[in-house]
Amino acid sequence: MTDMFRPATALVLASVVLASGLGAQTPSLPPLRKQAEIQQEWLKLRLERHLPALMRKYKTQMWIVACREYAEDPAFFSLVSPTVFAARRTTIYVFNDLGPEKGVERLALGGDSNGGLYTVYRDPASANKEIYGESQWTTLKALVDERKPASIAINVSATHAFSDGLSSGLRDKLMATLGPNYKDRIHPSEELALEYQELRIPEMLPVYRDMMAIVHALIARAFSNEVIIPGKTTDQDVVWWLRQKVNDAGLGTWFQPSVEIQRQGLTASNRLNRSTGTVIERGDVLHTDFGITAMRLNTDTQHMGYVLRAGETDVPAGIKKALQNTNRLQDLTLERMKPGRSGNEVLSLVLHAMREEKIDGTVYSHPVGDHGHAAGPLIGLWDLQEGVPGRGDVKLVPGTWFSIELQATTPVPEWGGQKLEVAQEEDAMLDEQGRMSWILKRQTEYHLVK
Repeated sequence: MTDMFRPATALVLASVVLASGLGAQTPSLPPLRKQAEIQQEWLKLRLERHLPALMRKYKTQMWIVACREYAEDPAFFSLVSPTVFAARRTTIYVFNDLGPEKGVERLALGGDSNGGLYTVYRDPASANKEIYGESQWTTLKALVDERKPASIAINVSATHAFSDGLSSGLRDKLMATLGPNYKDRIHPSEELALEYQELRIPEMLPVYRDMMAIVHALIARAFSNEVIIPGKTTDQDVVWWLRQKVNDAGLGTWFQPSVEIQRQGLTASNRLNRSTGTVIERGDVLHTDFGITAMRLNTDTQHMGYVLRAGETDVPAGIKKALQNTNRLQDLTLERMKPGRSGNEVLSLVLHAMREEKIDGTVYSHPVGDHGHAAGPLIGLWDLQEGVPGRGDVKLVPGTWFSIELQATTPVPEWGGQKLEVAQEEDAMLDEQGRMSWILKRQTEYHLVK
């Protein structure tokens, strides 16, 4: 953590929610204005620290990111200030590498300077008008001609959505504007856009840990007697309690939370075909998938709960063992996530180790950060355990975050051998030294409803 960032971080860590509905002693985020200041610093660091290195790594002299309002490139929101919510008409960003001494130029043809981080071009015919229409493309051609880049990267990809933000119409316009002299210099650069969005900066970690602490605290309350009355409360009651608390706290989410019930006698096929609004009963095992969005960061968490039967004071041993198996699968996964390995290589190694330990499970982990299902290597999909073509071939790089999502299925003696699926999801980081660790912590005990 840099010294200049400590005051803002301290504000985050010291803040405690008293009136938002999250509960006393639960971390919260600072007021919106302070959030924007922190995010602006993150943007500056990413543009200065990551972008030049990535352009040189992928031998790109110029990167053009062009998009329109309501059709923004996925990379757009990782390149703009927190006060920018959409492309301005047509926005064209040009990043031009002048070399290690002078750095990367950041030019904006459309929109503003993003807090002084971009040089803004206006209509060459009138300084009082925004650049738009043909004057925008004429200006683009002139600045490209002036700089004569040897290579120009554009965001086109058949594999990665994060690298495929240039629309067909704007691509046609770009090619026509630059003309045949640049045809052989323009090339898709999947890796540049992908890795720029994937890489994290350490300065984000304190805020992200607080976000995860909020998620853990809300799940603990959701899977407790504060929310659940056995025999009365339904799974959907819990879902909407979570949604309401997120809304009350001024946070967002990137997917609808889910709450699932497993119980003795309720088979997997029954669960898939059941109607919503199932009443939670004593002896049920509960599962939730829940995440929040704040400051253009996203979390992704899955936890388990248990509803004690009358006379019980603890979780039955067989149900505890199921969570222990999933925790072991988490260990096997983190141990095999090494820089330079592809997602598919990690998956193969984990599944081999899992079978050696006689655990029945599946692994479907993914990057997290700017998006919930974020840029970077996939480590399996729940229904593609043999590997994921394309997206699973991406290699792990230091300085990235992952949502370790997986499940182990275990026969429960107390349920007559019926299998229990324990799915877990916790966010972890592959740090700059190539070490994997939990960003906050993982679940090792069930949340209890008494």
